[in-house]
Amino acid sequence: MPQRYWIIIFTYILVQVSPLFGMGLFERVFPSMEKVDHFVYWHLFSYTIAALVMLYLVQEDMKPKNMRDREGIGKLIGWSIGGVFIAYGAQMLANIINFQFIGIDQTSENTMDIISIIEANYWFIIVPIVFAPFFEELIFRKIFFGQLYKRMNFFFAALLSSLIFSALHLDFTFTLTYVAMGFAFSYLYVKTKRIIVPMIAHGAMNATAVLINLFVDIEDLERRLQELENTATILIGG
Repeated sequence: MPQRYWIIIFTYILVQVSPLFGMGLFERVFPSMEKVDHFVYWHLFSYTIAALVMLYLVQEDMKPKNMRDREGIGKLIGWSIGGVFIAYGAQMLANIINFQFIGIDQTSENTMDIISIIEANYWFIIVPIVFAPFFEELIFRKIFFGQLYKRMNFFFAALLSSLIFSALHLDFTFTLTYVAMGFAFSYLYVKTKRIIVPMIAHGAMNATAVLINLFVDIEDLERRLQELENTATILIGG
């Protein structure tokens, strides 16, 4: 694996643990801020620095000589749009299995934690919509999956990289959901050979999830769907 990939991985790990010291620094520099604001602004600051470092390191991969067999801009746009539906399809299938066969019917704790932070400081919305897709697709698809795919078939490369992707979210109840999305994003990367495509699909999925949780009354929606289902049952029965 190229040395620049190891530096990218190290940068990613460093930025994940950086709040351990960065939060204290921001608390001393900005003592009047709320603790959640220290958390949010440190993440935005550290993630921006890390993203710039990673963009610099992947310049080699963006050179024209490495892009001869990649999709053109028209197909890139098409795959980016279609990729959102592919990823959503994989997620829905996994959630159906979780609910029908495994009995998981709660909302992801990871998602709820993110929503609660966004509700306290709306600037944090940048993290799941922009930074998370950029970091995670670069690390788990381009590097982990990409390197594994050179040594094994698609299924095992996607499975192993997706399991790592799932484990690092620390939301083990929804392992199947993360793995399903990992397979979808890996497929998009293989088909287009452009990491920007799974990044866009990932970002669009996160944006939709965030907006729904922020502006849609989930309990009311579930009640209305149940009412429609009951009405349909009555009509059919009648």
